[in-house]
Amino acid sequence: MKNEMKLDVRSAKISDIKGIMHLIKKAYKDLEDYSRDIIRGQITNFPEGHLVATLNDEIVGYSASIILPEKVVLSAHTWKSITGGGYGSTHDEDGDYLYGYEVCVDPDIRGHRIGQRFYNARKRLVKFYRLKGIVFAGRAPNFKKKLKQVKNIETYIEMVKNKEIRDSSLGFQLRNGFEVIGSLKDYLPSDDASLGYGIHLMWKNPEFQEVSKKKSATVEQNVVRVVCVQYQQRGIKSFEEFENLVEYYVDVTADYRADFVLFPELFTMQLLSIKNEEIAADVAIEHMTSYTEQVKDLFRRLAVKYNVNIIAGSHPTKVGDKVKNISYICLRDGQIHEQAKIHPTPDEKYWWNIEGGESVKVIDTDCGPIGVLICYDSEFPELSRHLANQGVNILFVPFLTDNRQAYCRVKYCCQARAIENQMYVAMAGNVGNLPRVNNVDIQYAQSCILTPCDFPFAKDGVAADTTPNVEMVAIADLRLDILREARQSGAVRNLKDRRHDLYSVVWHNKD
Repeated sequence: MKNEMKLDVRSAKISDIKGIMHLIKKAYKDLEDYSRDIIRGQITNFPEGHLVATLNDEIVGYSASIILPEKVVLSAHTWKSITGGGYGSTHDEDGDYLYGYEVCVDPDIRGHRIGQRFYNARKRLVKFYRLKGIVFAGRAPNFKKKLKQVKNIETYIEMVKNKEIRDSSLGFQLRNGFEVIGSLKDYLPSDDASLGYGIHLMWKNPEFQEVSKKKSATVEQNVVRVVCVQYQQRGIKSFEEFENLVEYYVDVTADYRADFVLFPELFTMQLLSIKNEEIAADVAIEHMTSYTEQVKDLFRRLAVKYNVNIIAGSHPTKVGDKVKNISYICLRDGQIHEQAKIHPTPDEKYWWNIEGGESVKVIDTDCGPIGVLICYDSEFPELSRHLANQGVNILFVPFLTDNRQAYCRVKYCCQARAIENQMYVAMAGNVGNLPRVNNVDIQYAQSCILTPCDFPFAKDGVAADTTPNVEMVAIADLRLDILREARQSGAVRNLKDRRHDLYSVVWHNKD
């Protein structure tokens, strides 16, 4: 029937991001809208706490919540500080309260009690996780209009409670069993109608008992096997010879039941040795771009054939009239993703005319979300922090360095990224030489897989490494459950202890 209506409330998915962004922009014309990356971070950091309402499969409502300790939710805070800048990265699975930080409903959809459905779903979640209750800061959308009459926020709240002033938002919350525990100044400065105030509200779980809050474990992969290929550059005669060399390594890693195999940055430059002609650097790069489709097809086919996710180093690629250094991430289900290098080195820009990309992407895999930063990008901490905010646990860094000093810059920065973001970092570099290829004529590498520096991990923060300048692989099993435990209760807790009230990473591209 044409007039049939199907209203559903379900967990939000990554594929819902575009619809959620459209909804928020429509509902909050006077407030800052979320970026795609922020919504991805919210869903990734605590999937169960983020819900969408769909009407005939169109998103008409969004609810966001995280779990936080009692001390945090009951003390003074701002929206930015308590949510990690909106990413939900402050989520603490050992917390006491569900903290709601967003309920958004399509203003054109009336009479379907979508807000009520979200509140009911939150209460069910609290009971399931055996939490003490729900805390959040509600808006006061009529406060500015009534300021002359009420003088301050406390009087405003009392008059709403006594039904002397009508406030649809606060009135709805009071009817749903929430009690006012105070007000929060400068909670959301961009909320002009509320003059930045948030009304601090609490609902207590009537079924709460002081018992162990052990959650039912989600069925997910806890051990991820990663292989880094320290690839030797040598002269070859054809693309087929290149294929055979690459397939050898993929075959070997598949025998070891690897989940990921990482190749080095620009290792495909080996293809220039086919003609073995010394040509100008810009001409060489232009020639390399002609191999792009063959390279993509090769790694997509190998990923599916050998059932392994491949980070195919990087390859010079023509994008419009520009050349970019792009990593192709080929998943074993046949998907292919791209990550461009954001910061070309001075040599790349000068000799090869390579230009930087404009976005750092989270790539969803069957082993969880991952990120890829190509060589020099690992030396800019904002990029990996942006990925960590979105829930990335493993960072892959294909690199190309020609001497030990250059290698050490990349290695030390990757070690720092592992520590400050409490994540795993895998590095793979080239060895050997290509005598007639400018800028790739000599190589230095010691590929490795790095961990945070804490008791559950390797004593030096190196899970596996290779012998310098020798063609070989590094293999390690990475425990995601240990990583989560270290983030929650490690000797240091770099992610949890961030001062969101003082600083944040703001990504300006809201694509």
